[in-house]
Amino acid sequence: MASRHQLVMPEDQLPVDAESIRRSIINHIQHTQGKHPIATTPLDEFWSVARAARDRLADRWTRTWHRNLTNQPKRVYYLSMEYLLGRLLEDGLLSLGILDETKTALSRLGIEYGDVVTQERDPGIGNGGLGRLAACFLDSMATLGIPGMGYGIRYEFGIFRQTLVNGAQVEVPDNWLRLGNPWEVARPERQFHVHFGGRVIQYTGRSGEIVHEWVDTEEVLAMAYDVPVPGHRNGIVNTLRLWSAKATQEFDITVFNRGDYIKSVEDKSQSENISRVLYPRDDAVSGKELRLKQEYFLVSATLQDAIHRHLLRHKRVDSLHEFAVFQLNDTHPALAIAELMRLLVDVYGMPWKQAWEITRSSMAYTNHTIMPEALERWPVWMLEHVLPRHLQIIYLINHMFLQEVWARHPGDEDRVRRMSIVEEGPEKKIRMAHLAIVGSSHVNGVSALHTEILRRQVFEDFDEFYPGKISNKTNGVTPRRWLLKCNPGLAALITSCIGDRWCTDLDRLEGLVAFAEDPEFQVKWRAVKRENKERLGAFLLDRHGMSLDPGWLLDAHAKRIHEYKRQLLNLMHVIHLYLERRERRAANAVPRTFVFSGKAAAGYDMAKRIVHLISSVSRVVNADSLVKDSLRVLFVPNYGVTIAEMLIPATDVSEQISTAGMEASGTGNMKFALNGALTAGTLDGANIEIMEAVGRENMFLFGLTAEEVLSVNRAGYRPEDLYYSDPELRAVLDAISSGMFSPEAPARFRPLVDALLCGDRYMLLADFLSYVRCQRSIETAYLDQAAWTKKAILNVARMGRFSSDRTIAAYAREIWGVPVEGRG
Repeated sequence: MASRHQLVMPEDQLPVDAESIRRSIINHIQHTQGKHPIATTPLDEFWSVARAARDRLADRWTRTWHRNLTNQPKRVYYLSMEYLLGRLLEDGLLSLGILDETKTALSRLGIEYGDVVTQERDPGIGNGGLGRLAACFLDSMATLGIPGMGYGIRYEFGIFRQTLVNGAQVEVPDNWLRLGNPWEVARPERQFHVHFGGRVIQYTGRSGEIVHEWVDTEEVLAMAYDVPVPGHRNGIVNTLRLWSAKATQEFDITVFNRGDYIKSVEDKSQSENISRVLYPRDDAVSGKELRLKQEYFLVSATLQDAIHRHLLRHKRVDSLHEFAVFQLNDTHPALAIAELMRLLVDVYGMPWKQAWEITRSSMAYTNHTIMPEALERWPVWMLEHVLPRHLQIIYLINHMFLQEVWARHPGDEDRVRRMSIVEEGPEKKIRMAHLAIVGSSHVNGVSALHTEILRRQVFEDFDEFYPGKISNKTNGVTPRRWLLKCNPGLAALITSCIGDRWCTDLDRLEGLVAFAEDPEFQVKWRAVKRENKERLGAFLLDRHGMSLDPGWLLDAHAKRIHEYKRQLLNLMHVIHLYLERRERRAANAVPRTFVFSGKAAAGYDMAKRIVHLISSVSRVVNADSLVKDSLRVLFVPNYGVTIAEMLIPATDVSEQISTAGMEASGTGNMKFALNGALTAGTLDGANIEIMEAVGRENMFLFGLTAEEVLSVNRAGYRPEDLYYSDPELRAVLDAISSGMFSPEAPARFRPLVDALLCGDRYMLLADFLSYVRCQRSIETAYLDQAAWTKKAILNVARMGRFSSDRTIAAYAREIWGVPVEGRG
């Protein structure tokens, strides 16, 4: 009998012609779903099609695994607390190159392809731009042939499903796994123990070394679930490994036999809470502690897995950094630095100095924010309670680091205090960004402006201490999902003119420049845009009873609700427009639909008030007969990838209006521009680089620059002066605070106005007049459809530099030290 090591992978793959796919679907209906074909439900049909696609992915998946096993390349391990994947069926079919064949197979079975794909739920393991960026990066790593694995948590419930009750956001559990997930493969053989709590004992070992032992801990099992990540038509399938928390003991049989059934499973339930919910509310101590446990759970399981894989082919762990690099997606996984030190020193007995060299060589950190409140800082007492050994390690790292700082800057106590990983104060805290910088070989920002602010303001001391360590890697988006998949009409039009190689070489879109003023091409372009609006309108009418006129200018503001993203500024302009049009003061008004979409964090009161105000304004405006022919406001609840894939291709104007200097990069701006929307924006984040690429004349820019924001604040910003000096601004704020949009509770939105008049941290009043002028210029430009279409075409044509393929190729060359097979 042959051993498993003698088994050879067969060379053949499952055929991909329409008839073979049809037979595969029938096979899964009968043998996986256990149904007769005439008894299937739409859900059965989706599962069967997904299984047929996954079978073909599995051929390539196992071959990719075997190639990596044979070649032993350096691997990239991408650690992220979230991945906003979106639906995976059509993405997989496009990657395999069998979308048309699958549609044909379904047609022969009398099944509508559209009915099948809509059965799929968006995976609830991501929320915002951070998670969507991670998903784009995994796509690009596979497409470029980089041996990489994503690591995250298999949350049982997503962050929440957003509903509106009387206009107010209400959070409902997102039980995305209720009907199962056809893409994941459980790996029960891949489980690791993760420890919490306990205490640390110290003693002298046999060789005289100091030994630390972490004892009396609580244990949780991390079990792996794998999801295939296919490259685009290149035969490569990488892996996203998600960890699920399992109790080490199912239940206490002694307690159960005594009749206390609830108590008998209490420990199991508490253990498995770790992977229960994405981003638990952290406005209470229990929520903060759970979040900390989630972050450690991710890094501990991941590092144990990586070391286990390394030792299968290498005798010693001291070569880990030669074969592995760990990319930390923001500070959430920064505990990986302390955990790798613990594993190397405490478990594998490595000397501290050698362990530190390996750790620093193998870690890299991406910063995604400059806002102080978003830079994670964990209370020392909480770390001492949850991860006592890691706190000791962090203290020692900090001690050795500050010795270096002191040696280079003797007597500079302020510098030492600023750079310390430990923040002194009434409540001592650990600055996770500082730990990530000190413990990584490379640190990067995600846009040119963001990186400059990191170097010159946020981490100025570190940039001086580690010259060249902080670099820029501007974010990007995958054109496979954000053009080829979400906008098939435009993708087909582009391909008819310049070929299809733009899917993996986005610079080829430059070929569209030659068609920018072609009248025939422009007609086709506008027809695609109208079709996309009709598709969006049908969805909104069916799901939410909202009407959308495809002939109107569509303005979209779709992103997480946050004060600095300034949905409120957008709404203030909408109110200004409403008051103006209601009084018939606007001549030749362009009919406009304003679409807002995004979730407010459950514990973020001001953001939730903004959602409520948008909904209230929508209710009033849409019911007013005086503006029914020129203005409409919609709030689309539960924004996610699937909604984005319909909204973005339909949009004419993309709102990217964050306060200058506050948005790290943004990728929504790239997705909208890639689909032909013109940007209304500030000079913030990647907007600046988009302007450099597409030309200032093909965007609508307004507002203070980052430098001007600093200058205004230094000079003593008085927002109330603007209120009294600008009657149009005053009319808008008075309409909000007087209860025009909440007559049943006139004071409901007064706190929003009070926050603006008593501080206006995000400069809404300072930018209001400029923004109104910008919006007027948009309406004027839209009247000339030929000129507008030219701008839209040029936006798409010049988006090549914003492909995530290019971003990942830069990471590979300049940070990870791994080769790139595809074009980047």
